[in-house]
Amino acid sequence: MKLALPTLALGILVGIGACADRDPGDAAASATPSSGLEQSAQDAPPGDTPAPPRDTAGDSVTGDGPANYNGFARAVFGMDAAQVRAVWHGELVGGPGDGPGAESASCFHLSPAGQPSMGHFALMFGDGGFTRYSVANDEMAAPGGGRRGMDDAQIAQLYGDANVERQPHKYSDGEYLRIHDPAGGDAVLIFETDAEGTVTEWRVGLPPHVDYVEGCA
Repeated sequence: MKLALPTLALGILVGIGACADRDPGDAAASATPSSGLEQSAQDAPPGDTPAPPRDTAGDSVTGDGPANYNGFARAVFGMDAAQVRAVWHGELVGGPGDGPGAESASCFHLSPAGQPSMGHFALMFGDGGFTRYSVANDEMAAPGGGRRGMDDAQIAQLYGDANVERQPHKYSDGEYLRIHDPAGGDAVLIFETDAEGTVTEWRVGLPPHVDYVEGCA
């Protein structure tokens, strides 16, 4: 019985020493479970990297996109203003009496609240329905990939030179580059260029509203 106490004490001392020699980082690693993302990265074949996030620069107007020949995002040509507001992500401002041109109940614009200017992005309503949208910024891409800042040659390469109808600009030495919906719909994409052949703005819509050059006129 007299030997039992020293033996017990020796066992306690050995256990304490083992704990002291253990790396604190090992304990933290064992206490913290790895996430599924970390596990996926570990399991991925060498040289495999996760796909980069989708470029959503063109979606910032509504939170969902993109531009198309039937309308923009979930707003489809032919919807009235109330229907467009119902499917739009965010507040739309404007209406009869506001904006460029002869704004009236028969033709007016709505734009997302908080954007730098009304021309940055605008929805036109004519004859009771959504009929066109206009873009004057560098971030958003038109159907097919055209953007403001591209030149005439780049537009011709993207859409096919034979598909680009050129008309003289009403107010400058530039042109209107008209491209019809390749699916056979009625909508038209128009790029406006300056005298150097650089795109300054673009729009998609239904005739005759898509060809208006002074807002609603």
